[in-house]
Amino acid sequence: MPESEGLSRRTLLRGTAGLGLATLGCQGLAQQSGATPPPPTAAPQGKKAGWAILGLGGYALGQIMPNFKECQRSRLVAVISGSPDKAKKVAGDYGLDAKNVYSYENLEAIKDNPDIDVVYVITPPGNHREFTVRSAQAGKHVCCEKPMAPTAKDCQAMIDACRKAGKLLQIGYRSRYEPHNIRAIEACRKGELGRLRSIVSDHGFNIPNGLWRTQRKLSGGGSMMDIGIYSLNAARYLAGEEPVEVYATIHNLPNDPRFKEVEDTVHFTLRFPSGVVANCSSGYSWAGMNRYHVIGERGTLEAEPATSYGGQRLTMRRRPVEVPPGNQFAAQMDHLSACILDGGQVLTPGEDGLQDIRIIEAIYESARIGRPVKL
Repeated sequence: MPESEGLSRRTLLRGTAGLGLATLGCQGLAQQSGATPPPPTAAPQGKKAGWAILGLGGYALGQIMPNFKECQRSRLVAVISGSPDKAKKVAGDYGLDAKNVYSYENLEAIKDNPDIDVVYVITPPGNHREFTVRSAQAGKHVCCEKPMAPTAKDCQAMIDACRKAGKLLQIGYRSRYEPHNIRAIEACRKGELGRLRSIVSDHGFNIPNGLWRTQRKLSGGGSMMDIGIYSLNAARYLAGEEPVEVYATIHNLPNDPRFKEVEDTVHFTLRFPSGVVANCSSGYSWAGMNRYHVIGERGTLEAEPATSYGGQRLTMRRRPVEVPPGNQFAAQMDHLSACILDGGQVLTPGEDGLQDIRIIEAIYESARIGRPVKL
């Protein structure tokens, strides 16, 4: 992805700190987003699940593939790309067998490759449904990047395809596997702040012109579908419950070619059954923003940066919270591998991705009609 003037999305999410290794077990994980994540555990020795990376863009090459070296239960075995020359080069760089290089056209051939257990779909969201369904039909488990898909209908089709094939589906909510966010969820669940009253979550950056993210067919939407999903998902996992109402507004800079097809700034308010209110935002014309703030009866919690690639900082009652380091990318992949190899429920299943998209559809509807929408 090209760098913008100032802080690009990649720079915003990359952060500054290096991360060590943390892996997550699968014992009795709840499906709902408010569930407390399992603590980091040492993965047992044994077979590693084989992963194929589908889509060789900046995130795959810059974050996911390099972090296989930190995995204990996962190994990179194949690549799938729309660019044969690029796929061959990347495969060579990682020492992959030439027979494990596939194109989008011959994706179905992975069915006959026992080395591949999981396909990680890392393409623009407009392609997620197709590649997830095809991978499941080829008999492989799937990890799909967020946002899950442009519509709730697409998400349900992906869930149904994996269920029919008897395969697991994980959505790439890496922050759920990141130690600072795990600690923040723990604080909220265990009552360290008292009863929660308010959540604020803001994510944005200044997007360059001409990226696929500003093309609705590929992205499914603008800042809300992209950087805004961090604000939305954080509000859900911090609150530990699902919202019952949303009110939203959308504002675009006039005559800005970046927002010809997609939205710029979204402000949305989520109301939860317990009385918690989350005021959230996303933007494509901002200085870099990556944070959340939780207010309880007996204390506050702040994270900034909160959901970046590294460098997270967490404070509680205005004091820094020391959190053991961990590699969120390796932890996410090892979690799914452990569920495949050992059995267990996925912490961030397709249903979690579907819920975010249902809420995003309600956010767009609320902004369109100018009043709250019940969920």
